[in-house]
Amino acid sequence: MFQPVIPLSGIAGWNFLQATYDRQFESFTDSVQVKRDKDYMLAQLSEPMTVEDFLDDPRLMRVTMTAFDLGGEEWKRGFVDKVLTEVGDPDSTFLQRLNNPQYTRFAEALQPQNGIISISEEQRADIGTRFEAVSFKVSVGEVDNSMRLALNFQSEIAEVATAGSSNDAILFRLLGSVPMRSVLETALNLPSDIQKLPIEKQAELLEGRIQSQFGIRDMSALAEPENVDKVIQRYHAINSLSSGISPLTPGAAALTILSGVGGGASQNLFLSNFL
Repeated sequence: MFQPVIPLSGIAGWNFLQATYDRQFESFTDSVQVKRDKDYMLAQLSEPMTVEDFLDDPRLMRVTMTAFDLGGEEWKRGFVDKVLTEVGDPDSTFLQRLNNPQYTRFAEALQPQNGIISISEEQRADIGTRFEAVSFKVSVGEVDNSMRLALNFQSEIAEVATAGSSNDAILFRLLGSVPMRSVLETALNLPSDIQKLPIEKQAELLEGRIQSQFGIRDMSALAEPENVDKVIQRYHAINSLSSGISPLTPGAAALTILSGVGGGASQNLFLSNFL
């Protein structure tokens, strides 16, 4: 299977990945295993099936849950069963209390009715697209997990920071997503033991740091492209400092060249070796 190329860490590596993303993503999704898994999932979901049949198909569970960034969770058969059961109950507050955006999206996409999963062609196509995108992020993470976290933030923030939602709702969603809170905690230099505090206090601290660092008061503005870029750039900068990158670090000279957006002729020459 195609393995993503990320020759540098930090901001330089992120800029390289962004510049080569389309070509690398295309090569990845052309891989035989990715195609086979996607085709299998779409074929199985093309006909109505019971929740029980879904849970009894390990491959289908793995591929479908991967599409919602829940890869590795398929062994939790009983929990997944509860998630799919509760989403169909209008009186249930289970998913709200769970406060996990990935599980909410997964449950709402499958949305069983009377124990039957029936997904439209348009919905299946969306799940297939999600599977390719998330699988690529997972593959990127096997090379450099900080890049996977940044890609996750870039692609998911618009769904989490929904316009019209209250600040509290957005903050709780951010805190409920482990990958997204990891990016923000690093970018905002929040203490690692913040998770020991009550969730309301965590939200208060997160909101205060976002306001002071990025000047954002309406949390939905986090989804604006310029703010997404600011968060990710700061995340990589802080992460690189904590990882001990210095002028003596291998590749540091190249990192300096590439760290600015649109690094000019030097960046283009460097990138050409990988394109």
